[in-house]
Amino acid sequence: MIKEQAIELSKTAFWKDLSYEEIVTFQLFEPLLCMPFEVFHEALEKCLNRPVFTHELGLNYEGIKLEFLKEKPAPTFEEIINLIPEDKRVILVSK
Repeated sequence: MIKEQAIELSKTAFWKDLSYEEIVTFQLFEPLLCMPFEVFHEALEKCLNRPVFTHELGLNYEGIKLEFLKEKPAPTFEEIINLIPEDKRVILVSK
């Protein structure tokens, strides 16, 4: 798909008739975003049954694909945090 096709497809709001699994199956394997990111992100969290941090999509996209396909277990919270380079990590814990 090219950029113009993705834009036209997005204008149709096709995702409104899809289940969470169908949304993820389509968008996870289509390099160009064809729906609002929030729609894809929510569907991904529902399908994986866990929070999905946005940095995972940039730094562990292949791992997320394998997790969705049930070919790899979900990463631990520590593994998710360790995706961020140590010199870029800032973690705030509040009580």
